[in-house]
Amino acid sequence: MKKYLFLTGAGISAESGIRTFRDSGGLWEDHKVEDVASPLGFRKDPQKVWKFYKERYHQSLSVEPNPAHYALKKLEDHIGDRFHLITQNVDGLHIRAGSNRVLEMHGSLNRCFCSNCKARYQMQEIDLQADIPICNKCGSQLRPDIVWFGEIPYFLYEIEEHLKKCDVFVVIGTSGTVYPAAGFVMTAKLFGAHTIAINLDRPDNFSFIDEFHQGKSGELIPVYIERIMESG
Repeated sequence: MKKYLFLTGAGISAESGIRTFRDSGGLWEDHKVEDVASPLGFRKDPQKVWKFYKERYHQSLSVEPNPAHYALKKLEDHIGDRFHLITQNVDGLHIRAGSNRVLEMHGSLNRCFCSNCKARYQMQEIDLQADIPICNKCGSQLRPDIVWFGEIPYFLYEIEEHLKKCDVFVVIGTSGTVYPAAGFVMTAKLFGAHTIAINLDRPDNFSFIDEFHQGKSGELIPVYIERIMESG
């Protein structure tokens, strides 16, 4: 019985109406990356950083998972622990679609933590009216639970184990340019997985892809999932 591992990027969420953070000019939604997506940016201007992420959080709540998210959930229900999902996205749409075996390697807009005592909170638990939300345990500044540039992504050990053990590795909606995620397909292929990419454009790591399907994930993923389920 085959084990399936999926990696999703900004492209799958774009079809739900989530703007991709980084544009061709290297800006994150009209902001310099170092201003809103780095530990230094947070130390320099935490109010600005919080304003940015509160807007992203509210935007994520205003959209819904799309057919690709729900198709992946359907496959998870069908094959159980032979399914695992890694996402580079921080919008929480996979979880809202009902997926459970999800590794949010870049964190989540739905969470934050204390910059001092590391106490963790759900966004809905804190005072988002405050310019800089404060930890109710130690009084220090909270920060969004987002992996910023220069920080180590979450779950790298678990991801490596899944990459070594999967039979099929499917990359959805990602350009193949941001590491370490861009290197996952190489690892999976090295350990014998069949590699598939589904994206609007050919990814940069195309040389490690066995199958490439060009198009919208919301259209292609449900068809692909049905084919897997029919084959058992």
